[in-house]
Amino acid sequence: MMTKLKYTIVLIVSLSLLTSCAKRGTITGGAKDTIAPKITGSYPKNFSTDFKGKDIKIDFNELIKVKDISKQLIISPPMKKQPIIVPQGSASKFISIKIIDTLKENTTYSFNFGQSISDNNENNPYSQFKYVFSTGSYIDSLTVVGKIKDAVAQKPDNFVSVLLYDAETFTDSTVYKETPLYITNTLDSLKYFSLENLKEGKYRIIALKDKSGNNKFDPKSDKIGFLEEAITLPTTTMYELELFAEKPQFKAERPYQESNNKLYLGFAGNGIKTEVTGKSNGKEVPLRLTKFPGKEKDSLQIYFPLAVKDSIQIAVKNGEYYKEFTTKLKDYKEADSLYISNKTGGILSFRNSFKLATKTPLNTIDESKIFIRKKDSTFVKYTSKYDEFNQEINFDFVKEEDEKYAIELLPGAIKDFYEKENDSLNFKFNTKLLSDYGNLKVNVVGAKRFPIILEVLDDSGVVLYKKSSTKETIFEFETIEPKSYTLRIVYDDNGNEEWDTGNYLAKQQAEEIVYFAKKIDVRANWDVDQEFGLD
Repeated sequence: MMTKLKYTIVLIVSLSLLTSCAKRGTITGGAKDTIAPKITGSYPKNFSTDFKGKDIKIDFNELIKVKDISKQLIISPPMKKQPIIVPQGSASKFISIKIIDTLKENTTYSFNFGQSISDNNENNPYSQFKYVFSTGSYIDSLTVVGKIKDAVAQKPDNFVSVLLYDAETFTDSTVYKETPLYITNTLDSLKYFSLENLKEGKYRIIALKDKSGNNKFDPKSDKIGFLEEAITLPTTTMYELELFAEKPQFKAERPYQESNNKLYLGFAGNGIKTEVTGKSNGKEVPLRLTKFPGKEKDSLQIYFPLAVKDSIQIAVKNGEYYKEFTTKLKDYKEADSLYISNKTGGILSFRNSFKLATKTPLNTIDESKIFIRKKDSTFVKYTSKYDEFNQEINFDFVKEEDEKYAIELLPGAIKDFYEKENDSLNFKFNTKLLSDYGNLKVNVVGAKRFPIILEVLDDSGVVLYKKSSTKETIFEFETIEPKSYTLRIVYDDNGNEEWDTGNYLAKQQAEEIVYFAKKIDVRANWDVDQEFGLD
């Protein structure tokens, strides 16, 4: 019995050991590789002088990949003919550079690979690797550092180029036509820049958000930042370059027909002060000009009489700009007709007027046929104002909280450009409780000059509220929607009550904007009193 018991115990222990050995597990393959690849050698050696060749090879201790080379690689000074670089996309233990361009004498060249190099398995980056050589007897070693700022946005764009030009040969047209002597780029994560391996001398420095990537300024698509004076190397100064997009001069496109009584007029620049006149068969034609619905569309709408056929001559004037166009007309089946809609929606805030949108321009508004009533059917006194450019009627009146309103338009209350009248119309809307809104009071401290504008923005950067001041420093915004806001001050140097961008040729910087450092949280039934220091 004892022998049998011992045998049983040994068998149970053996089986339990086997079971524990057979438990499922995960094969880890060891610790994750977090080490960037290393360079084992380069031919010619990095920082070589008297460089005469065309071929460069850089060896690594493991397989590497090179990606996004067109965005990440910065060659300074820029080369007219881009070198051939392999591999791109495939794995290799070396990088080969074949220079196609003719190199300048006594010049230091640098190839900054940014974040383009990583190991093949874990994508560990070899950040900011730079290969440098000189065609002369020494390596230039001076540096310029600085910061990029955006004139409007809180954060600057990625991939901003910073360019240096010879101050002796620099003219206003250089940035449009010539490539720079030196270049660097902030790439995709930096707002600071460093131009390295520079010669002693005087330079002009320019920043570009260069969409085409040709190292030349295109005002139609690029942002630019500049210093008004030349810089001298060596220097210990940290420079700040502020990017802005220029507003183009007004220019109209040929109007094209959109319906039997409407043309679209495309334009560049500011279309607000545009005026149009028309002729057909030698006779004056009455026209109405309105804004295209929507904020971003650079088009205006020109309404003309239905009787006009065949063609129409349009003269466009905006400031000093004047141009005449002829548009041939086709017979469209449809024409724009009178239509009135509620632009405000179902809730009217205490800060705003009630707005009705009109599809066609109006000739008359008969207030004797328009009534606003409260929920108890009592009438409300109001004033109305027609904004033709935006095609809307604004109704202002004293609003009561938690009230229901109805606006009634009797037949003939509205007559449009084509003498069409409305049928009976009714629109309903409500107000909320005053306690559903918050109040914001901002005390601006340390303003350098006046006038100033305080703007209140939402999270998407849209200006919801703003006020101007020539001397007052306290701004109050009552009954505003409870949400998180951004505050900014505009130094309105030309006093036109709006922010103005810069102009490179005029050597005019954009008007200065200062953001409050934190978001302002306005809650329902709260009074927020915030100091905004500008010093």
